[in-house]
Amino acid sequence: MAKLCAMFSGSSGNCAYVSAGGVSLLVDAGVSARSICKALESIGSSINNIAGILITHEHSDHIRGLKTLLSKYKIPVYANAGTIDGILSSMEIDSDNFIELKSGGSTLIADIAVSSFCTSHDSRESVGYRIHTPDGKQIGIATDLGYVSDTVMNGISGCDAVIIESNHDVGMLQNGRYPYYLKRRILSKTGHLSNDDCAKVLPALCSAGSRYFILAHLSRDNNIPELALETAISSMNLSGIPQDEYEIEVAPRNGPEHILTI
Repeated sequence: MAKLCAMFSGSSGNCAYVSAGGVSLLVDAGVSARSICKALESIGSSINNIAGILITHEHSDHIRGLKTLLSKYKIPVYANAGTIDGILSSMEIDSDNFIELKSGGSTLIADIAVSSFCTSHDSRESVGYRIHTPDGKQIGIATDLGYVSDTVMNGISGCDAVIIESNHDVGMLQNGRYPYYLKRRILSKTGHLSNDDCAKVLPALCSAGSRYFILAHLSRDNNIPELALETAISSMNLSGIPQDEYEIEVAPRNGPEHILTI
């Protein structure tokens, strides 16, 4: 039995929790160390149970709490070379804390197998992760991607549960208050995934075996949780997939609300 919890999600900070076979991992540490520790306690876990932290890329909303965490707890951090370089250039952290996991590579953390895949984002070497639990369950995590490439689809296809970005509604973004350069960045192939683009791939993922979806990294200004959810469900309905064959939820912004048991 595996557990998955998107504890924090969005531009204010990202952190997800995965637990299986007595091993617990974090994916990203983009909020304060104190917030992460409190969130873990609220779901019946502890920072002392974390066997490793997987980092997707070096942007601050994915690493904000890392320096303090590592100053207090000896937790190995897994990331590729580009991301490690990006972190070390922005934070004073001992490089001995890091274990390099090459993009497209795999590693074993206790009994949990982890593989990474490249994503398209304006960072040094952004990746997503596919996590294989000891009981045969698979979890895919793909956020901060300008588009869903074949590499990303291969990375998450067939996973039992998928955390996938549904960042913005295009109309809200285009008509919103953001400056032109920021709108252009978000809409680019190295920006963030829209509700529509996220929704388009969900039926294929469901047909490949995915049953649980968590819509993540929603924009505070250019999205509404109900709209992201409605767009996703509409795509499933148009593809003829009955609603009893899947579950979709929106990741919370400010702390854990639900633990998914797979």
